[in-house]
Amino acid sequence: MKKTYYLFNPGRMSRKDNTLKFVPVDERGKESTPKYIPIEGVSDLFCFGNLDANSALYLFLGKAGIAVHFFDYYEHYKGSFMPKEYLLAGKMQIEQTKHYISKKKRLAIATQFISGAAFNMVKNLRYYINRDRDLQSVQETIDSYRLQIETSTAIDELMGIEGNIRQVYYSAFNEIITSDFTMANRSKRPPENEINALISFGNMMCYALCLSQIYHTQLNPTISFLHEPGYRRYSLALDIAEIFKPLLVDRLIFRLLNKKEIKAQDFDHQLNSCTLKDSGRKKFVRAWEEKISETIKHPALKRSVSYKHLIKLECYKLCKHILRIEEYKPFKSRW
Repeated sequence: MKKTYYLFNPGRMSRKDNTLKFVPVDERGKESTPKYIPIEGVSDLFCFGNLDANSALYLFLGKAGIAVHFFDYYEHYKGSFMPKEYLLAGKMQIEQTKHYISKKKRLAIATQFISGAAFNMVKNLRYYINRDRDLQSVQETIDSYRLQIETSTAIDELMGIEGNIRQVYYSAFNEIITSDFTMANRSKRPPENEINALISFGNMMCYALCLSQIYHTQLNPTISFLHEPGYRRYSLALDIAEIFKPLLVDRLIFRLLNKKEIKAQDFDHQLNSCTLKDSGRKKFVRAWEEKISETIKHPALKRSVSYKHLIKLECYKLCKHILRIEEYKPFKSRW
């Protein structure tokens, strides 16, 4: 079964027959023992250190259908090498573009993305309210914003509502997280404290995962509905990630901090910034792989599916909506 490989160390990668050869290189240029990865066992690569590779390697990766995602020092997503979009279909691209151009059709899809995201945020709050956390007022405030979603008439208005909901939602983190870390305000570039560092890192992991799943469908990842399409970015992945960030990223952060699986020594503090050290990234990635591999009973399919596959199913639902087969409804957690 194919799996994701995470490259935390800088190094050189090359092709060795039908195997990937990765040679870690330290900051002094000293090489470590090469590691060999059979190409047939790789689904994608996540690079957190500098990767030295040539065009021959990327041709090899492209033929094997392997994506490579790149992150910078602050764990910000910087871009991806994506294989040729072998599933793209002309009819789907035309219809997807029509749904973006039409204000009514675009708004209908964008509304569902925000609706699903807000529902899943409230689901997280309800879990802790049932465990005697004082979050009732936070939920009520979010519920009042949720009433405005269906009556929105513009994308900018929807984005404003989403921003208000998320701001109120983040204010609950200090009550949910029982460790010594505090949330303060949401800060991104760079994150200013430990919780913000985890959110930024987790959100980028979720974005890259959604992009990988979109690639396995006929959807064009550059044509989005909630976020504005831009140059050199796969904005549809941002749209779909909104639904799954509360379920995958936020729940994972609560677990890692409340169970003290990630500790203060796993963070690197610089002037007005905070990032995860290699130890922290490795702990998060291990927990992330466990989370996205976790299975749930799908309410419609009546069988167990992993969270990773659930994202692909979400893409299929969007395909059906765009092709006018079935109206799109976002995934809403029942637990």
